[in-house]
Amino acid sequence: MDIKEYFARISYQGSHNEPDLGTMSDIFQHHIQAVPFENLSIHCGERIELDLEATYNKIVRKKRGGWCMENNYLLSWVLNTLGYDVTLLGAKVYVPEYDAYAEEIDHLLLKVVLDGKSYIVDAGFGMAYQMWQPMELVSGTDQPQTPGVFRFQEESGIWYLEKVKRKQWVLNQSASASPSVEEEVCRRVYLFTLQARDIEEFRGCNAHLQTAPDSLFVAKSMCSLQTAGGIRALVGWKLTEMKYNYRDNMDLVEIRILADEEMEKTLKEKFNITLDKTFVPVNTSRLSLF
Repeated sequence: MDIKEYFARISYQGSHNEPDLGTMSDIFQHHIQAVPFENLSIHCGERIELDLEATYNKIVRKKRGGWCMENNYLLSWVLNTLGYDVTLLGAKVYVPEYDAYAEEIDHLLLKVVLDGKSYIVDAGFGMAYQMWQPMELVSGTDQPQTPGVFRFQEESGIWYLEKVKRKQWVLNQSASASPSVEEEVCRRVYLFTLQARDIEEFRGCNAHLQTAPDSLFVAKSMCSLQTAGGIRALVGWKLTEMKYNYRDNMDLVEIRILADEEMEKTLKEKFNITLDKTFVPVNTSRLSLF
C-alpha cells in the first residue's frame, strides 16, 4: 500500500507535509468525489472483506467504491500514515421506517484529534447525508456545508448527528419519494459514543449487513458519488442527480429509471466503475435514501 498511489486515485495533488485541518479537509473532499459509496459487491456475488489490504486493492487499484467499513477504514490508514491522531468509532444508523436507531452498531466512523479539538470524519455514509467536511465535535452548533446544515446534539454521553434539509424541486414528480419524506425538515442520521473501537468489533456487522434478509444493503443495490455541486446516485434502477442549493434554498432533483442494458454504461460514465462480475440490480425496500 502506497500513499502516493492513493493520492493518484483521488486526484489529490496538494501538500501533505503538515497534518493540519486544511490538509485533512482537502483530502476528505477529494476522497468523497472520487470514491463512490456503494454495495455493488453484494449484488455481483462478491464478498466484502474487512481487510485493509483487500480494501486498498479494491478502492485504489480496481477503482471501486465501498461502504463505511471500507471507505473509513481506508481513510483511517491514510490519516494515520500522514501523522493524524485517529480513533475508530461505532454508530447506530437512524431508520425512518421504524422511527428508531439500529439496535446494534452498524456504522464505522472516525474521530480525529487536532490541535486540542476533536473532529468527526466520515467518508462512508453516502447519498444525501454525506458530510462534505470534517465536523468539529461540539454539541448544538449548526455547521453549514454545501449539502445542508449538519449538527451534533449530545445527551448523557450519546452524540446524535442530524441534517437540516432543504426543499426539493423534483423535475419529474412521478418518480420522486413519498410526500412525507419531502416534507421532512430535519433528518436524524445516526447516534454514537466516543468509545474507541477496534476493527475486529465490526466483523459481525460486516457479515450481517451483506447477508441478512432484513439488511437494507441486501434489499437495495446502491452507488452514490458526491459531485462538485451535488450528488448522483443509482439505487436499483433509479438514477437520481441532485444539485444542492440550486435556487432559494432549494435542491434540484432529476430522476430517471434505467433499463437493464443501461446499467453498465451508467456505472462507467457516472461513477467510473467497471465491474468484474454480472450485476443484478435490486430495490425491494421502500426506505428513502434522500
